[in-house]
This record gives sequence, C-alpha cells and structure tokens, in this order.
Amino acid sequence: MAIVVGIDEAGLGPVLGPFVVSAAAFEVPAPDANLWELLSPAVAAKGSRRSAAVVVADSKKLFKRQTPNPMAPLERSVLAMAHAGDASVASLHQLLTRVDPPAVAGLAEYPWYGPEDVALPMSAGATDIQLAGNAIAAAMRDAGVSLLGLRSRVVLARQFNALIEKTRNKATATSGVTNELIARAWGLSARGPVMIFVDRQGGRMRYLPGLQRMFPDAAFKVLEETEVSSRYQIVEGSRQAEIHFSVGAEKLHFPVALASMLSKYLREVLMSRFNVFWAGHVASLKPTAGYYTDGRRFFEEIKPAMESLAIDRERVYRNR
Repeated sequence: MAIVVGIDEAGLGPVLGPFVVSAAAFEVPAPDANLWELLSPAVAAKGSRRSAAVVVADSKKLFKRQTPNPMAPLERSVLAMAHAGDASVASLHQLLTRVDPPAVAGLAEYPWYGPEDVALPMSAGATDIQLAGNAIAAAMRDAGVSLLGLRSRVVLARQFNALIEKTRNKATATSGVTNELIARAWGLSARGPVMIFVDRQGGRMRYLPGLQRMFPDAAFKVLEETEVSSRYQIVEGSRQAEIHFSVGAEKLHFPVALASMLSKYLREVLMSRFNVFWAGHVASLKPTAGYYTDGRRFFEEIKPAMESLAIDRERVYRNR
C-alpha cells in the first residue's frame, strides 16, 4: 500500500474573496495507481449525459460561470467525494469543521460570511449526492482504496493582507500556506511512503531550499527540475516521501483534481455569500468573481456602503 496526496489552490489572482488551498489524501494499492481507472465507473475524468459517474477533474472544467447553474457540477462532485469518505455534510460550517476547523470562527468576523450557517447543497440534489457518494464508497472498497482525509486552508482577506505585510511578497505568502499542507502530508509518512503532488504555479523550477528549511533533519535528492516538473525525494530515518511540483498536475493526478475542486467550491460558496450581502446594501449591484478589473469596479461601488456600515478596507480588499 502507498499514500498519495494532492494539493491545489483557488483564488490566487483575485482581489476580493478568500484564497483557498486544499489537500486530498488517499491510501492506494500502489504509488502509481490511477484512481480514475480504479474507481471507474463511479468516477470519471469527463462528464457525460449518459453516465451518473462523479466527475473529478480540474475545477475550471466543472465550474462554468456562464451556464444556468454553474455551481451544481462542482458541488455534486465535492460533496459526493466527502460522503464517500464518511464525511457527509449538510452545511458550510459542517464542511469547514471537517476540512479547516479554525475557519469557522474566522467567518464570524465578516458580516457577509457569518455568523449564520449556510445549508448545503446549494445547487445540486441532496439525494443524488448521497447515491453518488455510496457508489464511490463501494468502488473504493472493491479497489482497496481509502480516502484518508480532505484538508483546506481558507485564508480570508484580512489574514491574506497580514501575510503579505509580514512577508512583503505574494509568492512567499501563498507558498507558505501550501507548505502547511505539505508538512501535514509529510506527517502521513509515519504510515508508509508518501507521494505528494502539487500543482505548480508560474515559472518557478527550484524548490529544494524551501523544502530543506521545512524539513531540516531530512536528506534530499533532486530527481528532476524542468520547466514542467520538479521532483524531490525526502528521507528521514524510516520515513520517506516524494514530492512533485508539476504544471497541470490536476490533469495528471486524481488527488490534485479533487483538491482543486474542494478549493474552488469553498471559494465559490463564500463568494456567493459576499455577493448576496453587498447586493442587499447597494442597489443594482452586479455580482463579481473578484478578479482584478471587475473586483476594482465592485470595490468602488460598495465603498459608500462600507463607510456607512463602518467596515474597514482590510476585510474586503486584498492588497496584492
């Protein structure tokens, strides 16, 4: 048996809304196990009208903002996978309690997120999600696969700005959040060898110095450093892991795709609350996804309401 972990983020570029990084960990029969194949036909990499399979893929393929019900496919997949891992959830707070417990208290600091909870699912069918989750659970049992856990770090605007202020560098700040989940994944090496797959952003190729600072007592071997993939072996006593930073990792590795979907889902649920709140205070306000140009437009339009509600900029607008 081996352990595979996928890590991916959502919300790196926007100026509004949270930055979210997630990890999905599985125990599998072999390190090179293809979970799309092992769990077929309960899951698939592509959707089909003729199939009830849960689609596990890059979140950008599942969430199409211009479609009539953009949240439903993403929500169905994320909540069905959670249900298959014996983590059925009926609300946002329940989901966050499973994946990022401190985030629940953090939401209460923002009037658009809390303190009230949000019922889930918001768009997909609850019965369909349960049935799909049952099918995945059965497929995992038959294939000797276990979902060890889903974890996230939901970084809200004020926290994000504090990280930027501390590090003076956006890349350093956001990679530090990812590193928290890498460290958690390394903790699983006490159970056996771990393969950690991380979706690589930008043109960075060399990660060894950062890994050595994270794990000062471990020995490292550089397996590859190219424009598309950087791979390292980590050994400390009887514990070992390989970590891969790959461009387009969500297309190559099932756990990364699932992490991508969880991050995107959490961000979109929170953005829906953000938009609903401000629409209630600003007439004819067009909703936003939070990206730079439209995020600036939205921010300028809500400024008068922010002043009347005594809401400071740090809770709304991300500095970088």
